[in-house]
This record gives sequence, C-alpha cells and structure tokens, in this order.
Amino acid sequence: MSTPDQPSHRSGFAALVGRPNAGKTTLTNALVGEKVGIVSNRPQTTRHAIRGVVHKPGGQIVLVDTPGLHKPKSLLGQRLNDVVRDTLSDVDVIVFCIPADQPVGTGDKFIARQLRELKAPIVVVVTKTDLASKKQIAEQLVAASQLVEAVELVPLSAVSGDQVELLENLLIGLLPEGPSFYPEEQTTDEDVQRQIAELVREAALEKVRQEVPHSLAVSVEEIIRRPDPKKAGSELVEVHALLHVERNSQKPMLLGKGGQIIKAIGSEARAGMETLLGARVHLELHVTVLGEWQDDPKKLNRLGY
Repeated sequence: MSTPDQPSHRSGFAALVGRPNAGKTTLTNALVGEKVGIVSNRPQTTRHAIRGVVHKPGGQIVLVDTPGLHKPKSLLGQRLNDVVRDTLSDVDVIVFCIPADQPVGTGDKFIARQLRELKAPIVVVVTKTDLASKKQIAEQLVAASQLVEAVELVPLSAVSGDQVELLENLLIGLLPEGPSFYPEEQTTDEDVQRQIAELVREAALEKVRQEVPHSLAVSVEEIIRRPDPKKAGSELVEVHALLHVERNSQKPMLLGKGGQIIKAIGSEARAGMETLLGARVHLELHVTVLGEWQDDPKKLNRLGY
C-alpha cells in the first residue's frame, strides 16, 4: 500500500482488441516507444498475443496486442480467436480500438458482443485520427460510445503521438496497486526467435501484394552466433529461416524474377534484425510449400500456432 509521502505504484495487464487493421500494433509500438510488433496495412498481421511493456514513474502497463477478432474461415482463424478470448479473460483493462477513418461495421459490433461478457473495464480508443476530419472523429466517438459501456473514450493518433500519453496515464489509473512485473530495461517478453520470424514476415507482407499474405508463415530453423571476422570483439549472427506458402503457384511470387523479391525481403528483414540484436546479421531465406497448413493441426503446431 502507498503512504501519503509515497505515491502509489500501479501495474497490470491491458489488452488491445479491435477488428483486423484497427491500428492496435501501431498503438502498442507507440505506447512502448519502440517496435515490439509487426505493422502492415494488411488485415490479420498479428498472429500472437505480443506483450509490450510500458514503464512510467507511476506504474507499469503490460500491453497484450491480440490478433484481430474475426469470423474464422480456417482452423488457424479459430485458434487466433481462442488466443484473444483466453487473453481477455485474464486482464485488468481492455482497450477497444476503432479506426476513425472507417465507419463502424459488423466486425466492430461482433467484437462489442464478445466484450459484453467480460468484467474488466473498457476504454474505447478511436485510432488513426490523423487520417480523419474533425467531423468524422466526432461521429465515430458517438458511434463507438453506443457499442459498449466504456469508462473512457479517447481519440488519438499513434502515428503522430497525439493523445498517446493521455491514454498511458488513463490506463495506469485503472490498474491495481502493485510492484512492476518486468525490469525497467525490458520492453517485451517475445523471444528473439519469434521476433526474427516476425521481421521476415513483415518484410514479406510489404513486398508481396497478391494472394500470399494469409498463406504465409515463417519459421526460424537456426540461429548461429560467432565472432565477426570483419570486426574484432563483435558478433556475427547467422540466421536461417523458411518462408512457408500453401501452394506451388505462390512460390514464384515470393522469389520474384531472378530472386529479386526474396533478396529485397532479406535486405529489409536483416536491417530490422541488426537493430534488434545489435550485431551484424547474415540471413539465409528459403521458400517452401507447406500444403494447406492453415487447416492442418500438426502443421499449425509445428509453426507455433
């Protein structure tokens, strides 16, 4: 407990929910102050509940960025929804993200129905205000307030940083008193292997526009660390990763003419890895066909879903 001389310290878990592409991961990254989740303009980018840790003088928020709740079309889709429901049953506050630049739709109403069964307080955040007019934002706040019983409504832009700090302070105020869960220097509990796989998947999503995104999974087969022959006292990290697609016809889309696309994916992913690992990275990527993996329990297990 706090005393009058010593302000209380609060800590707890806040889950971000919203339909796919509602700006949840961008908001997580903005709150944490660094990139802990992959961002793409394609729906269903997040496939795991990523935890980002926000350290403030008054408390610590452990953010759980869930996959977007949606009507599932595959076993993968069902498992993603299960991840969300398991996460939501065990958090202190829920942040329901609704984008300002798109009208409230059936996806938002579907999520609102799921949230009504939960006990945690709900903060509704109207995201992407940098992409909407003042009139659109006002209309969206009214529409959002009719979806769920919210303790607060916050319009913000994670991209410009507008109102992000206000949301942080608000969330800390809703958490229980208690010590920090994570040390000051830790910003995520994602393991390095998964973060590396996500960097490759993000780079691939950026480069491939057609039917591949939902069919793409990445697994890291090997990470080898050794002294860097080019720089005394430094490390060279060798990463071997596989990009899995479901059909033979998708393979050329990832490889590109003369291997151009896979090289571009590798360059982009490697830059992210070098920042993450603080070392020079040698990245080997190969594309494999893993037929209909989204509906195969054994294959989903192998890929970590």
